[in-house]
Amino acid sequence: MDGPPYTGVRTTTPGTRWILLIASVLVFLVGVQLFVLTDMTDQFFAWTIQSPLTAAFLGAAYWASFTMEYFASRHRTWAHARIAVPAVLAFTGITLVVTLIHIDLFHFDELSVTTRFLTWAWLFVYAVVPPVMIVLLFRQVRSDGVDPQRQSRLSTWFRTLLVVHAALLIPIGIALLIAPTVTAQIWPWTLTPLTGRAIGAWLVGLGIAAVHAVRENDWMRIQPATMSYVVFGVLELVALARYPDEIAWSTPEAWVYLLFLLSALGAGFYGWWQSSRNVATPGVARTTLV
Repeated sequence: MDGPPYTGVRTTTPGTRWILLIASVLVFLVGVQLFVLTDMTDQFFAWTIQSPLTAAFLGAAYWASFTMEYFASRHRTWAHARIAVPAVLAFTGITLVVTLIHIDLFHFDELSVTTRFLTWAWLFVYAVVPPVMIVLLFRQVRSDGVDPQRQSRLSTWFRTLLVVHAALLIPIGIALLIAPTVTAQIWPWTLTPLTGRAIGAWLVGLGIAAVHAVRENDWMRIQPATMSYVVFGVLELVALARYPDEIAWSTPEAWVYLLFLLSALGAGFYGWWQSSRNVATPGVARTTLV
């Protein structure tokens, strides 16, 4: 005779925690290549990025992703870690497609052994991570347990702001992926088809994270994302300060972009503060399925 149904909290499986931790290390290293070695992508990156601002933008995004993935990997409760997974899975899958579309622009034939190694490592990571994440996510969602009850729901204005962000990020990201040359005309600095699609992949990933946060509707569940938003906002503003001459400040797009960064930074700080105030007390067994 079957025993009573399992009603414990669903934990983050070891496989999920490990892939998030490994991914966080990888994106941190890419962030170094782009945000620190910004003007040396011809030597230390998988393809050459002529625009320093574009390289810095991408590096800042990678370091923001590191924040979300690393802190998500430390959560033993799946409901508090899963905010990182759909966005990362979407981004890595899209980036693999972008890589294959522009494969001729990558440094596979460079004389430098270091440059070739970094390029092949890039392709290997983006070819391996998405299928591994899919398998681990499948095992994760089939694991026993239920989500803990929501501790504190998001403010209405905060959810509205995230919806606005998603409504901007996802369509622009998709447009950059599909028609980068045309869509680049509304971007505040010059993009190539490859860099436009690379940025588009990030915009879609950020938009998915915003939608996911609205769906989770709990400060503790979205804590890794709020921390990531802080890092994203700060570093993207630093990138602007480093390379202000690349921005077409006379266009409305530049000011919309700046406003978005400021709102992301403010939302990130507010969300981080709220989630820190509402950290679930260890041992509280509120495991109602929600």
